[in-house]
Amino acid sequence: MLEYNLPRYLPSAEELPDSDETPVDNELQELIPGLLKAILLILWAERMDWLFAIDMGVYYHPDKPAIVPDGFLSLGVERFYDEELRPSYVLWDENVVPIFVLEVVSQNYRKEYTTKLDEYEALGVLYYVIYSSRRRRKPHLEVHKLVNGKYELQEGNPVWLPEIGLGIGCERGNYCGVTREWMYWYDEQGQRYLTPAEQVKQETQRAQQAEERVQQLTEQLRALGIDPDNLG
Repeated sequence: MLEYNLPRYLPSAEELPDSDETPVDNELQELIPGLLKAILLILWAERMDWLFAIDMGVYYHPDKPAIVPDGFLSLGVERFYDEELRPSYVLWDENVVPIFVLEVVSQNYRKEYTTKLDEYEALGVLYYVIYSSRRRRKPHLEVHKLVNGKYELQEGNPVWLPEIGLGIGCERGNYCGVTREWMYWYDEQGQRYLTPAEQVKQETQRAQQAEERVQQLTEQLRALGIDPDNLG
């Protein structure tokens, strides 16, 4: 819950700007959170108590500009308001602080390790995740967990997030035809969840294998002089 001293009369999401109109620096700032969301849409297809937003403004005070993460996850909220969907995420309407925030560092450094870290810490975001593929001597992925009001860097890749029930990590793979390092969700044993394209390929292979088994069985029956069409 929020602990800010807010004015008595507050604007709704429809009355606030839905973006800070700042363009993304490169495609990765959309594709990386987009992949995470696409996987969640399959994993949590039956759940209606979560929101994963990309480049959406988070309003924490009506007189201050929104914070716009590259991606964030909130649990315990309505997945959809109505067919118009959310124009922005307004904390005094939602009453739920995002549990997970993602920032993808581009060539134009945007204070991900300083100002934004302090902002998310003050806001009470449990997990602040920073990804930078340009780092050479430090890990590309940093997962900060809020412990006693301060962020503590978590070790490992992937990192298990028990409050979410998923792990977060990065490894090489293919998405949208691009082979590179991507971020993925993982299970508690560290096994990566498949992307939508990988799931389609897997199901196609299973169907083909099943069809091949039926064909082999049919041939075996005919070799024994049994007509499969007469079996019922």
